[in-house]
Amino acid sequence: DSLRYTSALSVLLAVVFVVITAGVAIVKLAEGSIGMPRLMPQVKDQADFWKLFTTVPVIVTAYICHHNGRLRIHPIENELKDPSQMKPIVRASLTLCSSVYIATSFFGVLLFGDKIMDDVLTNFDGDLGIPYSSLIDDIVRISYGVHLMLVFPIVFYSLRLNLDGLFFPYAIPISRDNKRFFSITIALMGFIFVGANFVPNIWDAFQFTGATAAVAVGFIFPAAIALRNAHGIATKRDRVAAWLMLFLAVTTSTVAICSDVYSILSPDSDITS
Repeated sequence: DSLRYTSALSVLLAVVFVVITAGVAIVKLAEGSIGMPRLMPQVKDQADFWKLFTTVPVIVTAYICHHNGRLRIHPIENELKDPSQMKPIVRASLTLCSSVYIATSFFGVLLFGDKIMDDVLTNFDGDLGIPYSSLIDDIVRISYGVHLMLVFPIVFYSLRLNLDGLFFPYAIPISRDNKRFFSITIALMGFIFVGANFVPNIWDAFQFTGATAAVAVGFIFPAAIALRNAHGIATKRDRVAAWLMLFLAVTTSTVAICSDVYSILSPDSDITS
């Protein structure tokens, strides 16, 4: 319950980011200082071709983490009086996330064109070509920084709960065991902090996470559960869909990992827009 306020505020700050980006883009468009953005990527050589696949793991990570983090699916489903409400809740969450993604990408490309960076926040570190540009840069970066701070407890809540269930399946609920609660929290926070300091680029982290863990959680594990069919309810169509999911997941994961490694080892490791 205490996380519902941080969740709502984090969503609001994400919307603020989109609104500011859209506002700046519309102002510059009205002034005629924005040209027609390039609609298709430039593929000049083999390196550029493989770099196209590095975006797939990032998208997978976003859709796996964001709507799961916003919803905390299993705890919320357990608290609902009517479990059938879960489907419209998930649809609403995915719609909200998709709307933010699409709006951010559209207005980001419209505003910065070929100069857009992997992390669009990097573009808000200079002159935007409008009045009060420095102030707008600060507002965008601070608001999004606060947004990430508020999102972290929501995702961390699910991580701690699932890790506790994995290692202590028969123990009393973690909310009733302060020693176990603080031990797991400190261990996870320490691991995350150290790991974050060793990651040279957040894009690399999203690439490998999306190509491995996110693909497994979002596609491989659900398909494996359907194929196991422990309750005998899977139809032939379900099994065919599960095998298709497994094939696509393994194929795309392999291609994404290879493209990630190739992109990192290539002389020009910058992502081409």
